[in-house]
Amino acid sequence: MSLSDAISPYSSSAYSLAKGTIVASTGLALLLSGLLYFKQMEIIYPRSVPEGSRTRVPTPDEYGVENWEHVELRTPDGESLKCYLLRGRKRMDMGVTVLFMHGNAGNIGHRLPIARVFSEDMGANIFILSYRGYGLSSGRPCEKGLNVDAQVALEYLLKRNDTKNNKIVVYGQSLGGALSIQLVSRNQDKVHGLILENTFRSIRTLIPTVFPPARFLAKLCHQVWPSEATLPQIVDVPVLFLSGLKDELVPLVPHRSPSHRPSHMKTLFDICRAKKVWRELPEGNHNETVAQDGYFDFIYDFIQKIRYGHTSDLS
Repeated sequence: MSLSDAISPYSSSAYSLAKGTIVASTGLALLLSGLLYFKQMEIIYPRSVPEGSRTRVPTPDEYGVENWEHVELRTPDGESLKCYLLRGRKRMDMGVTVLFMHGNAGNIGHRLPIARVFSEDMGANIFILSYRGYGLSSGRPCEKGLNVDAQVALEYLLKRNDTKNNKIVVYGQSLGGALSIQLVSRNQDKVHGLILENTFRSIRTLIPTVFPPARFLAKLCHQVWPSEATLPQIVDVPVLFLSGLKDELVPLVPHRSPSHRPSHMKTLFDICRAKKVWRELPEGNHNETVAQDGYFDFIYDFIQKIRYGHTSDLS
């Protein structure tokens, strides 16, 4: 059984719950594009979607995970982040800890089927960061604040006795990918790998493609997430790009290329100066690329190469 098959028994409810999150935020963008400057925080960070996301956070034991713990992080500006750490099975211990940054809606409980594959099937520890203003964490999300949250999480893992000697891999989906790029660019001496799934060049470049009539408002967006400007600064950390070719949010290029790579992801791949790997999931849309055959096998292969120092074999 492949690692991708391992997620299927746990995916149905969680993915049906998460399926509409980005689409919901896109719908808000369509309705409120004229008010983008004033309402952009609610549009970019729809943390109450789906309903109950701020009050009900599923726990790992609901997915059959036994070796886990709640972790509460305190940020320098006084926020409380309620996170989960799932430990890898000891008999399969990889000596790797994955720092997981999720997309822009829902909460960490909705990502537990994904985390369970890392801990139960791969043997990696996985820390799921609950951003400020998400789930049961305090505060309100913003670009500056989420960057603080990610730094606090990384420093926590580097100090914790059972993870400080692990190789750290940062894994981000969509908005979480943009956050991961910012974090890794500042911490290249502390991170051993970066995994990006269906992320974008920047929020400002995404707006015209999500809703062309709002393109003139893009410059008013003060939540920038400048992945395209930042990614070339990463030179010492290998990067795995996971791209769903049916991504309905991060747009496809015109059908002039046999690969039909989503333009935002292709741009990021092309400008990346580090050792890099491109893996595409032909049937993957924005939210469900993670459920496609081969997804976790690509990740496992990448992590194994990092684990054994075989990054020269990346291709």
